[in-house]
Amino acid sequence: MIIKACVGSSCHLKGSYDVIEALKALVKKYGVEDLVQLQASFCLAHCEKGVSVTVSLTSDDLDGLRALGPDPENITYTDDSAIFHRVSGDNLDTLFPTYILPFVHP
Repeated sequence: MIIKACVGSSCHLKGSYDVIEALKALVKKYGVEDLVQLQASFCLAHCEKGVSVTVSLTSDDLDGLRALGPDPENITYTDDSAIFHRVSGDNLDTLFPTYILPFVHP
């Protein structure tokens, strides 16, 4: 799985560095270092909703994520990923184990 955190100027100002550090810690905490690639990405085109984090998912995983029913204001779906909005170091403790970790596969 590839997780990309936006580091464009708007997201940078909203704390993308803290989000990346929190993601690193959570990947390590849950022992999925070999299954998750963390990357930085320039603008994900959701500047007003930053910090944005995109997660690459299969179509089955996207269906599973939709079934969890996260707030549609804070997630955008594409054909092969989900983009989480308004991500912060504070809400990642809930977001990661609930909406990302279940879809990490070997």
